Amino acid sequence: MRQKISAVICSSILLAFGFIALRVSSRYSSNVSFLQNLPELSPGTLRPTVSLDDTLNYEARQDVPTRTSWNAPIIWELMFDPDFYDKKHKEAKTTVALTVFAVGRYLDAYLNTFLTSAEKHFMVGLPVTFYVFTDQPEKVPNITLAPQRHVKVIKVEKYSRWQDISMMRMKTISEMIEKELRHKFNYVFCFDVDQEFKERFGSEALGESVATIHAHFRKLPKELYTYDRNPKSKAYMEKGDYYYHAAVFGGSCDKVKALADYCYLNIMEDKLNSVEALWHDESHLNKYFWLNKPTKLLSPEYCWDPYIADMKNILVTRLLWAPKQYEKVRT
Repeated sequence: MRQKISAVICSSILLAFGFIALRVSSRYSSNVSFLQNLPELSPGTLRPTVSLDDTLNYEARQDVPTRTSWNAPIIWELMFDPDFYDKKHKEAKTTVALTVFAVGRYLDAYLNTFLTSAEKHFMVGLPVTFYVFTDQPEKVPNITLAPQRHVKVIKVEKYSRWQDISMMRMKTISEMIEKELRHKFNYVFCFDVDQEFKERFGSEALGESVATIHAHFRKLPKELYTYDRNPKSKAYMEKGDYYYHAAVFGGSCDKVKALADYCYLNIMEDKLNSVEALWHDESHLNKYFWLNKPTKLLSPEYCWDPYIADMKNILVTRLLWAPKQYEKVRT
């Protein structure tokens, strides 16, 4: 009994330290190197976010669902006027941060393509800062950027397992939002690096809490969704709404921080119990969105696998999975 009580106390203390760590961001001060300096903005500089969902043409796509059961829009081609969206967000002076992790061999394999294609297609015309988290800042490519577009490089630790890199990004995202992003940006989007932008990924994707429908599960019955089915994991789910892809998610800084905090703390609790969720941070993200419904869903147009043969209903592929090079990048 004493051993059990001691284990519970120890777990509680470690979780408490994990939560405190999320609130401490000063450790970043010595790890930040700038490719371009960013303007210092006060919290009061930010304007309220823009909601244009009532202008969406939900009837434009009769071949796919355009609303969820809780009435959130599912964004597909033809549902929105891109020029109107961009005009309204420019008038509102909307600012966007993009986070991406390029650690170990992922930097050499994917980062240049990701950044150059993002500069060409991601939120074009809006002020955007690309936050690159890497263990090798000196190797980040120096790409040509349009006005009001910046790259900021943050040095992070390289974990020995790629699974830990994937899961621990939630802690890093939360800390950066608390330290800097919430004071400078209306929205933040988080991406996996092994992807390439091919077409517009624009302001129609912005929202308070944004999830992306996983391309491989778009037509499958829910019984085949790969939620974590292990009752010992904090990511355990018996049912859900959709299967979401952790390669793309975003929203307001507060909403993304809430997601990141939830995932990180539950990942840490699983670690204390010697448990690892089936699909790592993606399993925890799916649990979060089941409990906290996203306010906007992006269709698989916004994260498409080119190896999927069935492209019915897919009118445009905005972001593509890059060819996997696991034998080179995962050690």
